[in-house]
Amino acid sequence: MRLPEVRIGKKVATIPIIQGGMANIATGEFAAVCSEAGALGLIGSGGIRSAEELRRQIHILRERTKKPFGVNLMLMNPETEKMVDIVCEEKVPVVTTGAGNPGAYMERFKAAGILVIPVVAAPILAKHLERIGADAVIAEGCESGGHIGEMTTMTLIPQTVDAVDIPVIAAGGIADHRQMQAVLTLGACGAQIGTALLAAEECPIHENYKEAVLKAQGSDTIVTGRIGGTPVRVLKNQMSREYVKREKAGEDRMELEKFTLGSLRRAVFEGDTKNGSLMAGQSCGQLKEIRPVAEILAEICRGI
Repeated sequence: MRLPEVRIGKKVATIPIIQGGMANIATGEFAAVCSEAGALGLIGSGGIRSAEELRRQIHILRERTKKPFGVNLMLMNPETEKMVDIVCEEKVPVVTTGAGNPGAYMERFKAAGILVIPVVAAPILAKHLERIGADAVIAEGCESGGHIGEMTTMTLIPQTVDAVDIPVIAAGGIADHRQMQAVLTLGACGAQIGTALLAAEECPIHENYKEAVLKAQGSDTIVTGRIGGTPVRVLKNQMSREYVKREKAGEDRMELEKFTLGSLRRAVFEGDTKNGSLMAGQSCGQLKEIRPVAEILAEICRGI
């Protein structure tokens, strides 16, 4: 079977999938594996503490693959200015952005020949980003893990497709070929995959994290931070339940931030399934076994 390509400008992935730029997970090595499997692999900057570490991850990836790749820039990162310089200097082909407006950097990206693909949670934001030069958008529904908006993938994709003339990549709740076919029918040109790749052999999260994802049902996620305006979807555990309890009781936002400080790293690196932030989307209930990246991606693209 020859799978369809996803093409944005001159950049091509041989299957219509972008690997999610998950903080502390989307390393240069993991992104290279995903690119080698035909997707557009992304290095995630969210958990990178220095700009030079991002450069190092780019070099690690390039030692492992010659295929297209990108970098996900979390614009709230205090090193963002330096990271923008680095992706331009390193001639990274594609940049996806989240947690902020990339408008301030658009001119620099364009001058470096970089394709810019922001993540959006609403059609109105997609329209604005198209006007300022975005080459495509990733429309992410609230079924996804990590930071989320309010709209579901089923409603977000067609409304975003109708709102803009640039390509729309779907994200949120896509873990097998049925969901991939659905978002293509809704008008997306491909999908960004995160949660399904947590169950990959090559995914660099702790085995306890993987086991928790495999055991989870779709109803085993919870959204923290909704009251404070920073909603994040994670697996239910001792930490996330306590967070929601404190949030509903009106605890100060700064105190809540202190309570979760370092929780994602505890989950990813230490395998702390009680007090770690186990970010995962609602599609976790579909994940039943650990498989190679290439096998996971082939299943998602089966029949299309």
